[in-house]
Amino acid sequence: MPFKRYVEIGRVALVNYGEDYGRLVVIVDVIDQNRALVDAPDMERSQMNFKRLSLTDIKIDIGRIPKKKVLIDAMEAAGKLLTSFLPVFRENVKKKWESSSWGRKLIVQKKRASLNDFDRFKVMLAKIKRGGAIRQELAKLKKQAA
Repeated sequence: MPFKRYVEIGRVALVNYGEDYGRLVVIVDVIDQNRALVDAPDMERSQMNFKRLSLTDIKIDIGRIPKKKVLIDAMEAAGKLLTSFLPVFRENVKKKWESSSWGRKLIVQKKRASLNDFDRFKVMLAKIKRGGAIRQELAKLKKQAA
């Protein structure tokens, strides 16, 4: 099957544009072919265009248009099953998100964007040092093989 992530009720999505950029939300209802109703415990329920959402692999088992308390309880249950919404869900789903390659990539991008000039200089020197060590080991291995 070509697609693995579907727009469905309970799908966790990352907002990729707008004032909620970078926030994880849950799709609670599909309005039409272009928009969904999304919610998170720390935000007001609102409609969002699918172009602003990036679907993740995480899915929560909820019914259509749940009340806020039901949504929070389902998130906590999903967090316990999945191993910074509410504390339990926030920690578990956040850990799952940060352990995914997509989440790690975004974390690295944020860290690099927050570096100042001197930090970038130190990173450059560390890369040069690491490259030299790799070249030395490679030269030793080539010498042993020959």
